Amino acid sequence: MKLSSRKQIKLLAEFKNENLLTTSFYLDTDKGRLAKKEITLSFKNLLSQGRTRLESLDISKNKKESLQQDLEKVSRFGAQRLPSLNSSGLAIFSCSGANFWQDFALPEAPRNRIIFDRDPYVRLLSAILDEYHRICALLLERRGARWFDIFMGEIALLDSLTSDVPSRVREGGWEGYESKRIERHIDAQLHEHFRKASQKTFDLFKKNQFDWFFLGCKEEYRSDLEPLLHPYLKERLKSWLKTNSNDSEDKILKQAIEIEKKLKKEEEAALAQSLISELEKGGRAVSGVKEVLRKLNQAEVQTLIVTRNFSKEGKSCPKCHFLYVDELRCPVCQLKTENVLDVIDEGVEAAMDKKCQVRHITPPSKLDRYGKIGAFLRFKT
Repeated sequence: MKLSSRKQIKLLAEFKNENLLTTSFYLDTDKGRLAKKEITLSFKNLLSQGRTRLESLDISKNKKESLQQDLEKVSRFGAQRLPSLNSSGLAIFSCSGANFWQDFALPEAPRNRIIFDRDPYVRLLSAILDEYHRICALLLERRGARWFDIFMGEIALLDSLTSDVPSRVREGGWEGYESKRIERHIDAQLHEHFRKASQKTFDLFKKNQFDWFFLGCKEEYRSDLEPLLHPYLKERLKSWLKTNSNDSEDKILKQAIEIEKKLKKEEEAALAQSLISELEKGGRAVSGVKEVLRKLNQAEVQTLIVTRNFSKEGKSCPKCHFLYVDELRCPVCQLKTENVLDVIDEGVEAAMDKKCQVRHITPPSKLDRYGKIGAFLRFKT
């Protein structure tokens, strides 16, 4: 299955089994950088690490048997599917004792990791998806228009439009009257073509809910077209493409990806600065692992902001599932807390459960000076 939506991650994060552990397996399968033999060797080494780690775990017989079956299933899956896999990464989640299995082809190469934990390790998936925006690109010409869906490094034609707009001509007439009449007629048809293109774009937005809108047309058309766009489209209009009617899809995609990366970098920098500004004025924001987890536990977080690849061991209450850095007993339930391998990942899952937005920042960033994690709050602290 191809990773393509946050709904997939949410459904995966909802899987929990109190009596068993789940295996999360991430593998770099980018054949553009790695030879098939290197990928196969990494796969075998990761499985070997998993088996060694499993032997050292002090867990119940049922848990250990389920994890052993996970590793066997992953091994068989790799033998059958790895040679023909064309994605940059692979993620597998298995809990054999509960008959649970999910595998995802990833558009980006993850770090090679195998994790045994209470629930699927979904943070890497969330970070990958956060790299991408669904983009609608409109290439508008005098007589035609093409719409493309651009997402996760791929491009697909959404729709096209052809209008019968005449070329500009000059015809003689009494004091140029006939020429002006013809030009007005042509302008009216061109305006109608732009209006149809604008309406079609809005219809596609309602259907596909794209995040960003890129527009490619002649400079002279911009002032005529932009006023016709719905306000929702104007909000999402992020860039103007330099294109012509002969451009291939590959060329359009390459330009769109370059723009997306630049915009994403600017967006992350602005997000980090916005959080810092809110912190410095004592507004609706907190930073640092302890404070962020405390606000997550209290359901006060609106947007969680996390530095990519930042992880930290922590604690979790077995009853209320509140998260802590080092509490030996849950202050709420007074029960002994359990160790978790990555409390940041647990925090990402908790945020998604509470319908909070989760954003990832690529290091280095200004967020590094504030504990590498922060949150915008629903209410002023």
